Amino acid sequence: MSNKAREGGGYSPERLPDSLIIEILQKLDLQSLCSTACVCRTFRSSVSQILSTLPSLDLSVFSPDAVTLNHILYRYRGLRSITIDCLRLENSAVMGILGAHIQELILLKGCLLSYSILASVGRSCPNLRVLTLELVGEQLPELFKKNLIEMLKSFIHLESLSLKIRGTELDVYDLDSIQLFFPRSLKFLKLQQVGEQGAVHLLQEPIDVSSNLLETSSSFSIPLSLLHPLIGLQHLSLVLEVISDELVVSIVNALPLLVELNLEDRPYKEPLMPHNLTNNGIQSLWSCQHLTALSVVRSRQNYPAFFKRINDLGMFLLSENCRGLESVSFGGFCTVTDAGFSAILLSCQNLKRFEVRNASLLSDLAFHNMAGAADSLAELKLLSCNLITSEAVEKLASCTRLEMLDVCGCRSIADTCISYLTCFSKLAALNLGGADLTDRGLAVLGNGNSPIARLCLRGCRRITDKGISFLLRGKGIISKALLSLDVGCMPGISDKAIFTIASSAPALTELCIWYCFFVTDASLEALTSKRKSDDGNTFLRSLDLFHCPRLSVDIVVFLSKPALLKLRWFGVGLTSSASKRDDFDVICKERPWLTICFDGCEIGCHDGWQFHKSDGD
Repeated sequence: MSNKAREGGGYSPERLPDSLIIEILQKLDLQSLCSTACVCRTFRSSVSQILSTLPSLDLSVFSPDAVTLNHILYRYRGLRSITIDCLRLENSAVMGILGAHIQELILLKGCLLSYSILASVGRSCPNLRVLTLELVGEQLPELFKKNLIEMLKSFIHLESLSLKIRGTELDVYDLDSIQLFFPRSLKFLKLQQVGEQGAVHLLQEPIDVSSNLLETSSSFSIPLSLLHPLIGLQHLSLVLEVISDELVVSIVNALPLLVELNLEDRPYKEPLMPHNLTNNGIQSLWSCQHLTALSVVRSRQNYPAFFKRINDLGMFLLSENCRGLESVSFGGFCTVTDAGFSAILLSCQNLKRFEVRNASLLSDLAFHNMAGAADSLAELKLLSCNLITSEAVEKLASCTRLEMLDVCGCRSIADTCISYLTCFSKLAALNLGGADLTDRGLAVLGNGNSPIARLCLRGCRRITDKGISFLLRGKGIISKALLSLDVGCMPGISDKAIFTIASSAPALTELCIWYCFFVTDASLEALTSKRKSDDGNTFLRSLDLFHCPRLSVDIVVFLSKPALLKLRWFGVGLTSSASKRDDFDVICKERPWLTICFDGCEIGCHDGWQFHKSDGD
């Protein structure tokens, strides 16, 4: 290179055509654009021009505070779609982004937002087509209903509405008598959480003829007086206290165009008739001619209840009449046997996703004949199914399109099936949490050719440091492909395993080390000093150290080093350093892109954001 080039005379950015610079920079993400803007005035000007014309912005990968949000948004002029992690934001900060130009608004983890944000969104964003809101429940459900109605009255073009309300004692809200306020344009509706009877009333009561809210449609031969305001819904997702036959029948009768139905209940006691789901409710789904995705799950979050009145007969009827299903998820079906589950697998020829959780009678026999599903199945989840063993995994060998396998909680999965997993050439996500694996099994996985990017080994108690070394230093491709790794709740893991991860998984961006009692500050030193990219910074974006008791109170020092500048989420709950919140607050002010969690959430605060009271609390 000539002296002139080295001095920047021949290759100065100022000499490049503006159109070329913009064309190149348009291929970068937001973080890269911000970094590029710091290089020189030319790049700064080009970045500003790009930001002012971008139609969408996704700020869900970190939790900005109000100041940071303002710094980012003032550069944008043409935004029509915006997604924000609101963990640190109050109503006033969110109000600044609202406007008639916004067509898609997604506000996640709004633990500081109040119900009044609903009415504010309605007044400021009348042209919304997609709206997602996650809020913490207050003890004034009537206030929620009032603000919700005021918001809905403002929309004429809304096509997708998702409301998640969490954190109250029951998380249940009465939505009775608000049917008339839903816009006719609505096609997607997700509500969490609502009362069963409120949901029934929402779906049962048709519009009165005198309301004139619906025009006669030539597509339907239904009298106007029987038309329902939600008749155009194609996707419905409800989280309730209990799922009943009455609810399912109401859904089927009110929503003839339904394509996707997701129902989850979280009972606080054993549901009694008539407020329960039986074969009759499942059978009624046969009239949903367009249904391609079905999820019916009884969660054990509040009480260990099951669907005891649904058996193989219900599954047979469903499989005969809903052969077009492409995605199926069942949870808590304790009286359905292999025959019932295999009927779904074999009847739905286009099945791409199959999930079963907490099914005590599901065994390997359900997967002995996979000829019907092998060609299309891409995602399989068998969660906490105690009779599933390695033999089931062996029978999946013909599923060549499998991209995701989750057998978390299936404790009879052992080393013998690992060699079959290495045959899946498209397998990108693998969850073996709680399996009876040993170091020998990880050695086989480490020599395989499956492009696994996300791997969970949480609770595999027989795996040691040696197994992690076999996994990441084998002849296979997993060490290069791995982006996310969970080694939590594994008593055989110590600093040695973390040293191996630091040096042998160069692409890793997410690492979970829950309840690892032999991990010390030396592991953090390894992660910050050994795993470096070309610019000298580690690639780690998320690091969870929850309940690692041997970490010292001084781990906050590692956040002061430049080696962890790319870190966006840091979990330190139940560690000695959790007491030094003032020190962490200082770090957060210096690094507004960083979220520090003291509450034991899963990475990214996906499961516990509703309990965050304020930044740093």
